[in-house]
Amino acid sequence: MKVKDNYNLDERSVNRIIEMAWEDRTTFEAIEFQFGISESEVIQLMREEMKRSSWRMWRKRVQGRSTKHLNKRSFVKGRHKSSRQRAISQNKISKQP
Repeated sequence: MKVKDNYNLDERSVNRIIEMAWEDRTTFEAIEFQFGISESEVIQLMREEMKRSSWRMWRKRVQGRSTKHLNKRSFVKGRHKSSRQRAISQNKISKQP
């Protein structure tokens, strides 16, 4: 039986899961928290919903990628912030009357 049938996922949810799975910084744990499906089920869903060549390309990218697993990330858990990002509190435009 297909993953989307097991979890009664509509097309919008399936599309969002696929989008999140393609994003490098979205962890499998975040997908599981939001939709209740495990990493192996995400992989199965991707295989069911994507063309074979697209699935192989995605699988090659994701396999071994530390950013897809919350516990393997080298940066602080939570939102990633670039070292070049400025603090908003020093924004002079927002302080104009």
